[in-house]
Parts: sequence; structure tokens; C-alpha cells
Amino acid sequence: MSSLKLFRAEIANGGMVEVMPRLAEVEADVQGLVEAHMETLLGVRFLASEYGTGPVHGGRIDSLGLDENGAPVIVEYKRGVDAGVIHQSLFYLSWLMDHRAEFERLVRDRFGATAASQVLWSGPRLICIAGDFTRYDVLAVREHRRSIDLVRYRLFGGDLLGLETVASVSGGMHADRRARRQAVARAAADVQGASMMELASAVDEALLGLGDGVNRVERKQYRAYQRLRNFACLCPPQRSKLLVYLTIDPKDVDLVPGFTRDVSGPGHHGTGDLEVQLRTPKDVERALDLFRASYGAA
Repeated sequence: MSSLKLFRAEIANGGMVEVMPRLAEVEADVQGLVEAHMETLLGVRFLASEYGTGPVHGGRIDSLGLDENGAPVIVEYKRGVDAGVIHQSLFYLSWLMDHRAEFERLVRDRFGATAASQVLWSGPRLICIAGDFTRYDVLAVREHRRSIDLVRYRLFGGDLLGLETVASVSGGMHADRRARRQAVARAAADVQGASMMELASAVDEALLGLGDGVNRVERKQYRAYQRLRNFACLCPPQRSKLLVYLTIDPKDVDLVPGFTRDVSGPGHHGTGDLEVQLRTPKDVERALDLFRASYGAA
């Protein structure tokens, strides 16, 4: 069980009162709360609830969604601890991979033809949300070559929800860390030579090194770095700079012309409202605190 403790300040007497954590009364309460706010909580656009997998398969997927990078997402919920949640989710994932056209129709009906044509089938994800997980669950997900996130929930009082990532494992779409750095280096070298190659490698290593469970997702227009959701997107090098987009509110940052920019209005590839412009290794060092802040908020 999580050791997180939450306290409420009592203004009248200056004291602190612990807000006791609790589980939902029924599993459906957790599901309804997450589905109603799925994009805010998980970075996933909601597609369908209790989706039937047909008479032959005989299952019902709790939630279907599409993440920020276009990857299909299955979300399964359990009120408490359930040793079968991972195997059940993998069973549904197998069905999903055999019914791509059906999923793409769902995407097209809800988000349009462009989104349906850009579904990232190389990186389907499973998100399991439960009251808790056993150490065997954590070990089990590491044995599967799939992207699986185990997320523990707790309710506090009548209006607070806590989500904690217990384990996050990247799938087969992610190469090992050395190969990823080499891929970034090659892409940068094609554009701007050694200086951009080294800069891109430094950014890649800095973002991957922020903590455990950082996954990188390759898209044509950008590379996303994510925990449960994206916290940074690195665009292909321009002539003299790299652009990184972070999921930080620009209003919380002292913007520096030529270094940081509010892009909450202008459109751009990837996700994040804060643009960081990197031209030299010193710029990468300057950006580290911003990288950490975005990682911590993901």
C-alpha cells in the first residue's frame, strides 16, 4: 500500500488534520471518474466504455482510448487488488491487435479520418488502475514486451483523487537506450553535422535520465518522452537549433526571449505549451530544471 499521507490545514486553530485514504465503494465509481476526465488524468482521449469484443471472444473492455501520440490504449480498473488484471488486459490487447479496422472506425467516428489514419499500431498501451498491486504484478509486467502502466489510486475525502504509477514498462516499439541515442544522433547528423548531433544526443540522454520508467515514442514529426503521459517532445533539428516542448504552464515560468516561449496559442507538432530553444550545450544545462519540472508533473 502507498505510504503517501495527505493533510488538510485547519485555518481556525492552525492545526493539521490527516485526510484518510479510501478505496471506492465499487469498481464502477473509479471507472466513471477516470472516463469523465481521462485526458486530464492520463493524457488519453476517451473512445468507448464497456466495449464488447463479440460473442466468440466474449469479453468487455472497460475503457478504450487514444493517447497523445496516437497509440491505442486499453484501460482496466479494479477496486482493490486483483491478480488477474494484467492477464485480462493482455487478453484484450490480443483481441485489439486482431481488430485494428474496428478500432480505427471508432477513432474515425469520434476524432475524424486524419486521426484514424495515424493510429500508432507499433505502440499499443495497457493502463491498469487498481487499489493496489502485488510484487508479483510488478515482476509480471517486466516479462511482457508490451507497454504496461500499473497505476494505484486512492480517494481522499469527498473530492480528491490520487494516482501513483507503481510500474511503467515500455513495449517493443522502444529500442534500448544506447540504440535510441544512436538513432537521434544519426537523425541530427543528417541535418546539421556534428554540433547538432551532439546537442540532440545530450537532450535525449538528459530526458531519458530523469528517472525510471521514461519511455520514448517515435512519431514522424517528433519524439515524445513519457511517463504515464507525455512530459517532453523533441522535434527534428532546424538549421541552428532544437525545439523541445514541455508540459509546463508558461505562466509559471520567467520567459526568456530566444530561450523559452509560450506556444499555448500557436500550433506545433507534439504536446506541451512551453517551447524551449536549444542552440548550445549550455542551453541544455539551462533547461535541466525545466525538464525536471515537466517530468515531475507528468
